[in-house]
Amino acid sequence: MKTKKIPRRMCIACRQGQPKKELVRVVASDNELIADESGKAQGRGAYLCPTVECLDKAKKIKAFDRQLSTPMSESAYNAIKRVILRRDIK
Repeated sequence: MKTKKIPRRMCIACRQGQPKKELVRVVASDNELIADESGKAQGRGAYLCPTVECLDKAKKIKAFDRQLSTPMSESAYNAIKRVILRRDIK
């Protein structure tokens, strides 16, 4: 019996590979970063560990600027942080 392959993605901040379902996908849409909770939003996406530390590091090293050619605004930072904290509660 074959085992199903689990897709893995790399966090843009800490560069560690993890299963895709465990990471937060961030999409650049209309020059704004959006946390894609469904994982099906259109556009190029980047993956981030669901920790505030990785989000802060990604902002500090401007990882979203490099990956998605979109700078991170303060409102996008707060929205992604809310998604991460909401995931942590569940």
